[in-house]
Amino acid sequence: MMMSLGQFVFSLPTIAYQQFQRQTEWKHPSTSRVGERDAHQYTGKGVDSITLSGWFAPSLSGKPASIDDLHAMADRGESYVLVEGTGKIYGQYAITNIDDSRSMFFQDGLARKIDFTIKLKRVDRGDQIAQQTDNSYEIEFLDYLDDDIAE
Repeated sequence: MMMSLGQFVFSLPTIAYQQFQRQTEWKHPSTSRVGERDAHQYTGKGVDSITLSGWFAPSLSGKPASIDDLHAMADRGESYVLVEGTGKIYGQYAITNIDDSRSMFFQDGLARKIDFTIKLKRVDRGDQIAQQTDNSYEIEFLDYLDDDIAE
């Protein structure tokens, strides 16, 4: 597993991205001052977005239906936890854009190559996801211990 977005897993059998790009902003609004430079104040984190892009060849690896699954997730308008295969939790992200381009077709119209770009935007507050995740792992671990002791 390279990464998961909710229950969708990015991997060779589904779709594997070749590029991961993250853009994070911090807000520093300004206030005009007479005869001086504008005053700036840090007001917190801004937009955090991730772009996953790549291509796959359905005859070798990846499934065109995976793009459809991501479209269905985006259509729900929900956000999903984004977790890297290493265990790193990025937070709660919503799918804001999916671009796919198909080329080099078989006689039946099936594409031999599919390029894709998926844009995600972070929608959680940042502190909530860590608490939810820490608590859920703790609860799962305690449940595991309880089951072990009961046997």
